[in-house]
Amino acid sequence: NPRQCGQLAILGVTQTSIQYVFFYVGLAFTTGVKGSIMNATGTFFSVLLAHFIYQNDKLSYNKAIGCILGFAGVMLVNFNHSLSDFSFVWQGDGFVVLAAFILSAATLYGKRISQTVDPTVMTGWQLAFGGLVLVGGGYLTGGTLEVHSSAAVLVLAYLTLLSSIAFALWSVLLKHNRVSMIAPFNFVIPVAGTVLSAIFLGENIFEPKYAVALVLVCAGIWWVNKPGATSGKSSQQAG
Repeated sequence: NPRQCGQLAILGVTQTSIQYVFFYVGLAFTTGVKGSIMNATGTFFSVLLAHFIYQNDKLSYNKAIGCILGFAGVMLVNFNHSLSDFSFVWQGDGFVVLAAFILSAATLYGKRISQTVDPTVMTGWQLAFGGLVLVGGGYLTGGTLEVHSSAAVLVLAYLTLLSSIAFALWSVLLKHNRVSMIAPFNFVIPVAGTVLSAIFLGENIFEPKYAVALVLVCAGIWWVNKPGATSGKSSQQAG
């Protein structure tokens, strides 16, 4: 119906179009290490926003400790000499943090929509709306998309499929679980990225910091979800 169509359009523009613009512009003006750390702030935004929006998803001591442990793991896996002169650049780091906040807010909005729309259908439409806005904006500002080989087509199809499956799974999880239970799993992304880089790019993974970072992230996820982390109500689904 028109109301749901409007909701999906708003979700697509915010979660895909606006968020991606701020994220990739931000990455252009910061380092990969700082971008990864700044992007991890999205978990904190999700937990805090859920605290104010959902009655059965209040912030607790266990959730705070879990998020801090997870963020420490992200900091550790990205730690290198460049962090010794850590500086904050608004157009770079600030844009990545803003993108993380927009994604967190849009995720909570998507959770509300998923109560009346199938999460997979919702994901498809929001990516379609958001993607059209990005493609249109790209061409209007002078951008082009040239595919020179069948291999390039396969890579593009792979990336499209990867994003759509990930968003769909995320939407399904959020529909049936509290935001604060799911959000800390985002801390796994930088650690998994490091492991995958080692596997596919031949980078060195045999450093103590990677093992410690993984332990911290897993401990954070466990701490958030262990018994007593919630605030009274036992229902898994937020309003």
